[in-house]
This record gives sequence, structure tokens and C-alpha cells, in this order.
Amino acid sequence: MTRWAKVFEEAIVAGDFDKMAAVVDWLDACRSRNLEALLDFYAENASLECVCERAGPSGRSALAAYWRPKLAGASPDAFSLEEITPQGEDVVLDYLGFEGKPVRLTFAFDARGKISHSRCEPAAR
Repeated sequence: MTRWAKVFEEAIVAGDFDKMAAVVDWLDACRSRNLEALLDFYAENASLECVCERAGPSGRSALAAYWRPKLAGASPDAFSLEEITPQGEDVVLDYLGFEGKPVRLTFAFDARGKISHSRCEPAAR
């Protein structure tokens, strides 16, 4: 595939991409405790800003280290959907985090439909 064909294909993918559905699928991966499926939603150089824990993992291995213990030790009601809304180019997800506490996570996506950056913080109930 030529470079321009690849750029054109990526633009078509991004244009048809449903960010809200991707976030719901991301949450399903969390509920199923599937780390590899979860990581597949992220771009290779993706970053996460976690206000809750003052953490900032960046890249696949750092994100794996961040998410692995959260998925393994999740409470029974973890990763329950509260609300999902578009916010400009981003998607905001309110859900119950791994401890069962309300969390707000904002997702930004790259041109290929992968999560490029996310930011989590405690959410009001």
C-alpha cells in the first residue's frame, strides 16, 4: 500500500469511527478483566493522566502496569456505566472505577481511532 493510500484509508476509518461505541467497548473490556483487549484500544504512545492517584503512565507497557492490578482487584460493581457524553472531539465517561467509586474519564482519540490521551478524576455522584 502506498503512503497516500494508507493516509486516505486512515482518514476514512477516523471519519466513520464511533467514539461513543469505542468507549462502551473499552468499558466492556474492563468488565471482562481482559487486559490485552483493553490495551488494544490505546495508541502505542498513549498517555493517561490520573488525578485520583497522581499518576501519568505513558506507552503500552506503562498502561499495562497501571491497569493490571486494577482489573485483577476490581470490586464486583466495578466498571458499571453511569453516563457517557460527547464533549467536543472527546468522550466523557462517568462510571464506577475499580474500587466501585464514581470516576470521570475523558478520552481523546487519534486519527486512527485509538485512544491517544485520557484523564481520570473522581466524579460527583
